[in-house]
Amino acid sequence: MALLIEKSCINCDMCEPECPNEAITMGKSIYQIEPEKCTECLGYYDEPQCIKACPIDCIVPDPNHQETEETLTKKFEQLYF
Repeated sequence: MALLIEKSCINCDMCEPECPNEAITMGKSIYQIEPEKCTECLGYYDEPQCIKACPIDCIVPDPNHQETEETLTKKFEQLYF
């Protein structure tokens, strides 16, 4: 599933440069993750790098964008092949 940045985000700028898909951008008040681009780093890393970099643990699975590993793989392939 795509990931979601919660409202508790402190805009520390740690997650945005870690995203290999450039899915993280600044929203109106906090960073946001574009679900169409988020593959949870599948195809690059073993775990989502934004979650790993977040100092306050405000990045969680997005309940509105639940995806299987197969779906994430297809999304990765569409983005890069």
